[in-house]
Amino acid sequence: MTETEGRLRVELEATPWGAPRRWRRPPAVWLRYGEWVRWQVNYRFSWPAARGGAWSYRLDTLNLAYGPTTVDVFTGSPTRHVDERALLR
Repeated sequence: MTETEGRLRVELEATPWGAPRRWRRPPAVWLRYGEWVRWQVNYRFSWPAARGGAWSYRLDTLNLAYGPTTVDVFTGSPTRHVDERALLR
């Protein structure tokens, strides 16, 4: 995150270990004071055969507000929504 001229630059760093690989990622999001972002990304992980060869799935959701907020701020609609969820097989 970087703050400059009354705005906050937010960028989510995805894990390099999950699938699918994300070669092209959305650009960073700029928030003004009082705005908030919801950024979602999902993954599939495969375990080695020695551990059963199973798959596990994960959904990460970042809710981030810039400036003071109310307790229920994240129950409404975000100012910005970045959806990186992919089809996981």
